[in-house]
Amino acid sequence: MSAKKNKESRYREIRNHKAYRDFFVEQKFEAGIVLTGTEVKSIRLGVAQLADSFARIEKGEVNLYHMNIAEYAFGNLNNHKPFRPRKLLLHKKEITKIEVAMQSGGKSLIPTRAYFKKGLVKVEIGLCTGKKNYDKREDLKKKAMQRDIDQAMKHRIK
Repeated sequence: MSAKKNKESRYREIRNHKAYRDFFVEQKFEAGIVLTGTEVKSIRLGVAQLADSFARIEKGEVNLYHMNIAEYAFGNLNNHKPFRPRKLLLHKKEITKIEVAMQSGGKSLIPTRAYFKKGLVKVEIGLCTGKKNYDKREDLKKKAMQRDIDQAMKHRIK
């Protein structure tokens, strides 16, 4: 009998937890990303970070900045640069929709997660507005109240 395959290590997902803490994510888009071979191998190993990364629209193209994909450990001299700008692949209609929303003011384009879909790396980007400090405190209060409710219900069931 063959050993069970670990599906979790095969389909890795990288999340940007700062995005939901610091921004209200209003709309999400799924985008492809242009990568080299060693970058894909590094993402499969799970050594990538989306924290502090952002996207910009320049000349009708969407580029992702400050996404840290660590160099592949078994790479050669042609290994990739960890912080290089990467092109995101979106439909033209989506790009214009994002561009109009960003020009209306106060919106940012923040990646929320990167994942594999049918063997390809996809990046989920969100059209976001920044949170103020009082908004963050409200979220913390809601989480604390929900945690208390869950604990009370847990003890009540037993």
